[in-house]
Amino acid sequence: MKDLNFAKCELLKDSFVSRQYKKRFSDLVYKVKRRGRDLYVVILLEFKATPYRFTALQIVGYILDFYRHLIDSKKNLRMLPPVFPIMIYRGERRWAAPLNISELIEGNELLGKYALHFQYFPIVENAFSREVLLKIGNIVSTLFLAEAHYDIELLERELLALFKKSRDKKAVSLLLNWFKQLFVHDRIEESDYTRLERTYHDPKEVNMLINAIRKEKTQLRREGRKEGIAIGLNRGVKKGVRQGVRQGVRQGVKQGATAQRQKIAWSMLEHGEPLEKIKQYTGLSVSAIRKLKAA
Repeated sequence: MKDLNFAKCELLKDSFVSRQYKKRFSDLVYKVKRRGRDLYVVILLEFKATPYRFTALQIVGYILDFYRHLIDSKKNLRMLPPVFPIMIYRGERRWAAPLNISELIEGNELLGKYALHFQYFPIVENAFSREVLLKIGNIVSTLFLAEAHYDIELLERELLALFKKSRDKKAVSLLLNWFKQLFVHDRIEESDYTRLERTYHDPKEVNMLINAIRKEKTQLRREGRKEGIAIGLNRGVKKGVRQGVRQGVRQGVKQGATAQRQKIAWSMLEHGEPLEKIKQYTGLSVSAIRKLKAA
């Protein structure tokens, strides 16, 4: 840390990360001065919603895959960029998984200097108290506050304070858009989102936005229904009888609704939501959600 000149730290638009790794690696590549020379630092963000004992092994696997990709894709590569691995945990249970891979290897210390060591940096949201997060008072602490200590009146005050003091209006807008996605996917009430939106926009704009979101949700349901009817008609026509069409339509509509629930489940899985919560919001069984996750 002492050797790095953060005053000249630069976030790069271009990335070392190929499309293959975009979903796993963030696009955060920094160029920073170290003892007068340029150093590139890649930030790896791993999000967890439930504790996983072998997280250290999982993360080091991503890094090694990334390094192999660099070696294969860049000619005359002499040195690899450092990767800073950060694990962000947003679940309710206590995080107790080992931070160092050495804790997962039985008798690792017997190998002495040949033993394997790797450690990731944990950020556990529920380890921060409400008081500490309020004292920090920035965009990240407000996000943690929403996930670990949800209180709509408190969030409304904090967002209003952010809008007034934050220089980075784009980042604040992204935070508000995150709340919009929660509303679109029925994870928070419309009334909660409306209150948060009003802290930033004119009431007329709020009503227009709320109506647009309602149309978006209705369109998602219609697409699922249309898809189901198309499947049903196709199956019914193949049977060549009216009864088959009726059965096919009913079955198709059901499949369309299931497809729509699966889309929502996919979205929640990508955001690291726990299986029980996905089951609650989609009506899918835990086994069905696990099949989606493994697909």
